[in-house]
Amino acid sequence: MGRGRVELKRIENKINRQVTFAKRRNGLLKKAYELSVLCEAEVALIIFSNRGKLYEFCSSPSMLKTLERYQKCSYSALEASRPINDTQQSSYQEYLRLKARVEALQRSQRNLLGEDLGPLNTKELEQLEHQLETSLNQIRSTKTQFMLDQLFDLQNREQVLVEANRSLRKKLDESHAQIPLRQAWEAGGQSIQYSHLPPQSEGFFQPLGGNPTLQMGYNPVCSEEMNVGAPAQNINGFIPGWML
Repeated sequence: MGRGRVELKRIENKINRQVTFAKRRNGLLKKAYELSVLCEAEVALIIFSNRGKLYEFCSSPSMLKTLERYQKCSYSALEASRPINDTQQSSYQEYLRLKARVEALQRSQRNLLGEDLGPLNTKELEQLEHQLETSLNQIRSTKTQFMLDQLFDLQNREQVLVEANRSLRKKLDESHAQIPLRQAWEAGGQSIQYSHLPPQSEGFFQPLGGNPTLQMGYNPVCSEEMNVGAPAQNINGFIPGWML
């Protein structure tokens, strides 16, 4: 029993639609590749998914050259059919050229990320590998230079810290050396005994003793002397000569 005819209409189920797109896309790319190999035809295939993702295949080394060839053929047919303004034609050609350039850059970016490598031949894969190796060497060189710069900065900081540590240690040693001298000075000052003054100096400065009433500017007369002096005057009947 033969296979029934599939009705061509939009698949409503999202998962089934994505699965069908992936299968048909891979089959279409495979057919384009087989056609280019078996018939030596220059094939260029461009597919955009519903999400805007680009899938492409080109049998020639450059998609841009194939598109330029297509533009020449298309514009030749347009020129044969109807006249076109030169300004519009140049603008449209510039647009197509820039569009093709953007697509080529996007494809190159995907190839560098390891995507869509199936359509590439051996030569293109070797070129991609060489480009990745060159980029990797440049990245490693930049990383090594950055690490060396950091190491140089750390060595300079270490040298500054060593000098500061040496200066602080020197000051600490000087302060420790001054402590025993200070202690010896203090101990020697406490052991010194001051000698007394010589005997003659002690005899020279002696306090006045005996009569505590002897004071400068004050000479009181004792009551006993006054009593003794009065009878003597009465007894003798005359005043002594020293009182005259």
